[in-house]
Amino acid sequence: MERSAALHTCHPCRRTIPYRTYAVIHTCGIISLMYHHAHSLATADTTLMTTSLLLISDVVLAFMWATTTCLRFNPVHRTEYPDKYVVVKRKEDFPKLDVFICTADPYKEPPMMVVNTALSVMAYDYPSDKISVYVSDDGGSSLTLFALTEAAKFSEHWFTFCKKNNVEDRSPEVYFSSKSQYWTDGAENLKTMYEDMKKRVEHVVHSSKVDTRHDHPTIIKVLQNNETEIMPNLIYVSREKSKSTPHHFKAGALNTLLRVSSVMTNSPVVLTLDCDMYSNNPRTPLHALCYLSDPKINYRLGFVQFPQKFRGLNKNDIYASELRRSFVINMVGFDGLMGPTYAGTGCFFNRRAFYGPPTNPKITSGLGFVQFPQRFQGINRNDIYASELIHPFAINMVGYDGLMGPIHVGTGCFFNRRVFYGPPANLILPELDELAPTRIADKPITAQSVLALAHVVAGCNYEHNTNWGSKIGFRYGSLVEDYYTGFMLHCEGWRSVFCRPERAAFYGSSPRCLTDVVWQQMRWSIGLLEMAFSTYSPFIYGFKSLGLVTGLSYCYYVVWPFCSIPLTVYGVLPQIALIYGVRVFPKPSDQWFWLYIFLSLGAYAQDLTDFLLEGGTCRKWWNDQRMWLIRGLSSFFFGMIEFTLKTLNLSTPGFNVTSKADGDDEQKKRYEQEIFDFGPSSLFLPLTIVSLLNLFAFVWGLYRLFAWGEGLSLELMLASFAVVNSLPIYEAMVLRNDDGKLQKGVCFLAGILTFVLIVAGYFFLK
Repeated sequence: MERSAALHTCHPCRRTIPYRTYAVIHTCGIISLMYHHAHSLATADTTLMTTSLLLISDVVLAFMWATTTCLRFNPVHRTEYPDKYVVVKRKEDFPKLDVFICTADPYKEPPMMVVNTALSVMAYDYPSDKISVYVSDDGGSSLTLFALTEAAKFSEHWFTFCKKNNVEDRSPEVYFSSKSQYWTDGAENLKTMYEDMKKRVEHVVHSSKVDTRHDHPTIIKVLQNNETEIMPNLIYVSREKSKSTPHHFKAGALNTLLRVSSVMTNSPVVLTLDCDMYSNNPRTPLHALCYLSDPKINYRLGFVQFPQKFRGLNKNDIYASELRRSFVINMVGFDGLMGPTYAGTGCFFNRRAFYGPPTNPKITSGLGFVQFPQRFQGINRNDIYASELIHPFAINMVGYDGLMGPIHVGTGCFFNRRVFYGPPANLILPELDELAPTRIADKPITAQSVLALAHVVAGCNYEHNTNWGSKIGFRYGSLVEDYYTGFMLHCEGWRSVFCRPERAAFYGSSPRCLTDVVWQQMRWSIGLLEMAFSTYSPFIYGFKSLGLVTGLSYCYYVVWPFCSIPLTVYGVLPQIALIYGVRVFPKPSDQWFWLYIFLSLGAYAQDLTDFLLEGGTCRKWWNDQRMWLIRGLSSFFFGMIEFTLKTLNLSTPGFNVTSKADGDDEQKKRYEQEIFDFGPSSLFLPLTIVSLLNLFAFVWGLYRLFAWGEGLSLELMLASFAVVNSLPIYEAMVLRNDDGKLQKGVCFLAGILTFVLIVAGYFFLK
């Protein structure tokens, strides 16, 4: 067990040794499978195309398994002690905190949702005058500005009430909609005030036309100022946008907030939040500071990542919206390596991390060497040969000493050994002194000079010919700016920590319609492919900068889209073979049959174990693995197509904001009843084709099994597994009449293409 200043502890997971042991066994199985494929190619047991497709699919699956194995190499759990931090530190010594909240569309991201997120973090159990909340509105919407103005008026009453009554739920919407133990008689008047504010805001939203703008000037409004009273700062920021200038989506908005906050408050700690991710734990900053204030690790600690949690999920999370593997299981694995990835929200940053690699605290000075003058013996009285070299060894040295210091003349020099191993500091200074991370912001945020400079750095052309987005700040070049930024910070040498307090730090909203889920993950898959084929690809740059294990771990995410290849092959090829009585897998009497069984059951059993050990259930795990199949044949499938078109300059993928609105009552009812809501989308066409093909193959396989006594086969087992996973799809095709069913056009086209696929399979296999 590792202890550091008694503020936090780190415990290795007990499952580490069994996992490493099994990894060796499973690796031997994968090597055997590759040998089997090579043998099949050499002996021509099956057609060349069939064996090649299966080989490619198994290589992708083997690589994915290798990446997850690296994440199981050294998982750790941490515990922090915020009560001890409060004892050690006086409140006046707490570091200042800047909070960044991003929104872009008042209809997909309702203003009252943004208001509740802002109020929940402004009401932290933390010195109020040390909190500054910056809300970035990329839509430039007057609706969001109006809602935040109303929130500023309500905030004083809310903060006083929360701290007086020790309220745990600091989101007004959550508190007033619950019958919690903290409910008091005095809350009734406050609830009336909140409901009145909510009605005013929603009335304005519903009665207004869409007012988001693609071209608008910079707007910065100080809605609440702690210089007049002990309250958090609340600043509304809408950066300048122009259709002719790239704005880099969310990463661009965050960099704008980074610059504006540097000018106004320049707090050493920065929290980034999505607009729907309200604070559920008022002591969250103290949990983060247990790490960020630890002198043994803070000089290289870039950020503290909290897990994403979601409210309103149905009992068994049918859309796997928790993303438990990504946001919990993998984070625990990363935490034993360089630390977790940046998840885009719920993350406390060391502001210094955005300005170059960490600086070693042992380097206390930039002094590299001390040069002494050269003196010579035996020179005659007037030095007829000018051997003393007065000009270079004395006069020039005095001049150099007033600049960067004298040059090394080859002798008589005392060196700091550290100078032979790189620069004394890795800080990349921004173009303005006012943006330096170490600067103390001592001017009022309402000062004219401060606001004028804030408007300048929020301009759409400000970043031209600067390091912003490449070496400074959040990184540009991918739709998954969070993954990219976290990856580059780790490559620069920064570490991170996964903090998971007993009471969840944040709760957010999750999509309640499968179409929204699929579109969101399609955007992610395009961004991950951009990373995979970029200069800073984890496949190349990651191994070079992070080493084999951590580099492979980062590859886990960029191979997500590629899993559509094995899912398509295994969802189509064995089923067509089953229909025509052709074997592509070994017979049950063949020893290779049991190798397939072992590898499949072993991988699924290990995945289930991960889920259960990290707080999941069997039903949630089943839904999670089913969603992998759905995403692979929709999000990842079309993501690869869209990326290919983008690479060929035939398409330009945009950043579609995921709807966080609640949806209609019927949609909510279906979600609560755990009924899949497909909606009108052609993205489900490949999925429907594969489902129909597997159903036909399953029925035909059973007929051959019982009528002709052909015996069990891996092809039939695979079709059976696919059919069980596809039950919601068959229900949406045939048994349902609600708006969430699969569209008739999709079903009809899928039926035709399935028939074409079966006919084409005859020529392919025969």
